Amino acid sequence: MDAAIKGAATAAPRNPWAWIPTLYFGQGIPYFTAMTLALVMYKNTGFSNADIAFYTSWLYLPWVIKPLWAPVVDMFGTKRRWVVTLQTAIAVAFALVAFTTHLPAFFQASLAVLWLMAFSSATHDIAADGFYMLALAQKQQAAFVGVRSTFYRLANITGQGVLVALSGFLIRQTGDAHLAWAIIFALLASVFAVLAVYHLFVLPHPATDGPVRSSGGGAGEFFATFVSFFRKKGIVTILGFLLLFRLGESQLLKMVVPFLLDPAEKGGLGLDNTQVGIVYGTVGVIALTVGGLLGGVLISRYGLKRCLWPMALIIHAPDLVFVYLSTALPDNILVIAVAMAVEQFGYGLGFTSYMMFMIMVADGEHKTAHYAICTGFMALGMMVPQMASGYLQQWLGYQHFFIWVCLATIPAFIMTALIKVDPAFGRE
Repeated sequence: MDAAIKGAATAAPRNPWAWIPTLYFGQGIPYFTAMTLALVMYKNTGFSNADIAFYTSWLYLPWVIKPLWAPVVDMFGTKRRWVVTLQTAIAVAFALVAFTTHLPAFFQASLAVLWLMAFSSATHDIAADGFYMLALAQKQQAAFVGVRSTFYRLANITGQGVLVALSGFLIRQTGDAHLAWAIIFALLASVFAVLAVYHLFVLPHPATDGPVRSSGGGAGEFFATFVSFFRKKGIVTILGFLLLFRLGESQLLKMVVPFLLDPAEKGGLGLDNTQVGIVYGTVGVIALTVGGLLGGVLISRYGLKRCLWPMALIIHAPDLVFVYLSTALPDNILVIAVAMAVEQFGYGLGFTSYMMFMIMVADGEHKTAHYAICTGFMALGMMVPQMASGYLQQWLGYQHFFIWVCLATIPAFIMTALIKVDPAFGRE
């Protein structure tokens, strides 16, 4: 009995390969739906870049504020029950989006449902990550971290690549973008219904998975965790780095899909959904993944401090690719694919340093909660600039907008110069 209480492995003998791939594939799909699929859907159905950027940026909000209700997931029910319940809720939300596509108030109704889906997904992230730590012994957690990351990336390829390409095929076959996207979201609803049922039977039952009641007074300890974060040495510089490091990239990210889809007379490249799914959602994501893997290897070998400046340069310099594309407007799909690969590889490689910085900041007694707070500030630093990006693009045009994006990376270099990093941090 003692062994069952001390080690989740004893309480949960089920092979982790049976559930970790599906759990983290399921974690990724709703996020990439909110970040990319929604953009493509609204672009296909005739909405302006300004409206698309402003309103879809609000879908980021649940990930910004999720640390505020993370303790609720701990205090009520089991992580296992939360996972299954929330996957069911996400399935229902996807089905409702499919239903809204032919409503007169499609834009407003679908956004409302997508926001509820995003809230469910952000809460699912909390429960899934907590379940992962409860269901696996520490050695297994380390062994399977690459597996969970890989299947999360596969969700990225599925969301930004396969489903976007499939939507293009369906639009050509049906001649109706609304119907095509209804089919896409009905398919997603079916996938999540299957995932919920599958996990109901397959997820293990860790002995330690239950409501967590703090002996020190739940509310007091909860607020003390936040206070300890904001008392960290150099917190103002830390927050400045978290909020400003991605200032340029956040705006770029929101306008990539509209730029790829808009015709040349509007300053875009005139690709269809299938081509976008290939060059951005597949080639780009593969390059992103390779860059991320290489970034991890470099930091583990040389440490974060030595890698920080080179990675700050390599994540931002490839933004110039979009200045070239918006000036030359190439129609060669191979040229565009190579450009996407270069930009995404740099993004993946450089972003590793940002992730490691958050891990360094979170290190300490409350590392899980403090890391969640860091990710909340990261999401806030993405959401706010993205809300204005569509208006800026419509005002400046694509070429001048991408030049502005490059200028907006300057605060990132200023904050990189100001932060303090332990020379030994990150090295094996």
